[in-house]
Amino acid sequence: MRVVLSAPCHFGLESVLSSEIRRMGGENLEVTDGRITFEGDESMIARANIGLRTAERVQLVLGRFEARSFEELFQGVKKIPFEDYIGKKDAFPVKGGWSLKSQLFSISDCQSIIKKAIVTRLQEVYNLSWFEETGTTYAVEFGINHDQVMITLDTTGTGLHKRGYRKNAVLAPIKETLAAGIIDLAHVYPDSILYDPFCGSGTMLIESALHALRIAPGLRRRFAAEKWDWLPQTVWQQERQRAFDLIRRDATFRAYGSDIDPQAVELAQYNAKQAGVGGRIQVVQRDVKDFHIPVEKGVVICNPPYGERLLDLKTAQDIYQTMGEVFNQGYPHRYYIISPDMEFEKSFGRVADKRRKLYNGMIPCQLYMYFEKDGAKPAPKAQKKPASFQKPKKQYR
Repeated sequence: MRVVLSAPCHFGLESVLSSEIRRMGGENLEVTDGRITFEGDESMIARANIGLRTAERVQLVLGRFEARSFEELFQGVKKIPFEDYIGKKDAFPVKGGWSLKSQLFSISDCQSIIKKAIVTRLQEVYNLSWFEETGTTYAVEFGINHDQVMITLDTTGTGLHKRGYRKNAVLAPIKETLAAGIIDLAHVYPDSILYDPFCGSGTMLIESALHALRIAPGLRRRFAAEKWDWLPQTVWQQERQRAFDLIRRDATFRAYGSDIDPQAVELAQYNAKQAGVGGRIQVVQRDVKDFHIPVEKGVVICNPPYGERLLDLKTAQDIYQTMGEVFNQGYPHRYYIISPDMEFEKSFGRVADKRRKLYNGMIPCQLYMYFEKDGAKPAPKAQKKPASFQKPKKQYR
């Protein structure tokens, strides 16, 4: 059985998610802002849910069509063979939905029209006047972009960022899927040594360990589509075994975290154990001003506190300045720092070798990357124009 799947992701991580999907065998990828659509057989439903690190969820695409009116929306939905998926007693709530730059912009009205169209279709097929909806749940979702409608079934349930290991978190944790994307961009390998001087509840440390050891993030959790009658349980069993066989038990990866908050240190240690990587991670209480890296080659990935999140802007910028001083240990260490402060480089004291725009929730951020062998260049100071400088006058003939 061939299926079309759609996986939304954080804006800025489309290339990372595309690479993930290709590596696991996804075909005919279609990349749009914050979303990858791809194809595979029915086993890809299980494989994507279990294995994708940067996707927010996996949706089964049932149909795509153009609609500029409620009538076109109704007729387009009604043509989809929902009976191939939904039984007489199954529940089919129309839950998620969004619209962007389209004639149909009322989400609640679109939900009502889509539900009505599905009911009408199934009434004709099953010859029933009403549905009790007491059976398995098939959550219907929709997206409308420039009047192009996509109708999907949610195969995931609770979002994929819920790995199952983070029972507790300190204030303003970074989302697991975003952390996984940053780790991929930082090229963390099975033999890497990683440092996070602002580890919080340990998300960067844990996601790095899962990435380095090739442990599938969904290996320990369950998904909505596991209850679907038409998708064999053997598919899930085989894909979990496949993921288990891919684990790199020979990896030498180690991670070292620190945080000024003793509660954060305790939570990070607890969460690492819950994730099954406690033996790869060490966490201590320490102020960033006391941070240092041993002689061996390492990579620093961190999400330092910032004005909108925990501190006033001046305090955050003082921390950035301290980071610039203690991180100035030169090659071979690499640094990957996510911050929403557009003046970060000025406080840090060095211009990044590369930057990438990402979103932490709804907050636009930059991932500042430092990896050049000769060390990053100092941040340039604003230069005044010479007093003698004058704008040349126009010449007329």
